[in-house]
Amino acid sequence: MLKEFKEFAVRGNVVDMAVGIIIGGAFGTIVQSLVNDVLMPPIGLLMGGVD
Repeated sequence: MLKEFKEFAVRGNVVDMAVGIIIGGAFGTIVQSLVNDVLMPPIGLLMGGVD
């Protein structure tokens, strides 16, 4: 019974970790897009046209 529980616990942790990595990657992409497309153009204009 203990062996079965260990297998179940390990499988559950792997699935949770995979979901976390996917959500983290998506969140990172959203933040990167926000910075590149919304925040940086006005800052570039204020600094004299820096891309």
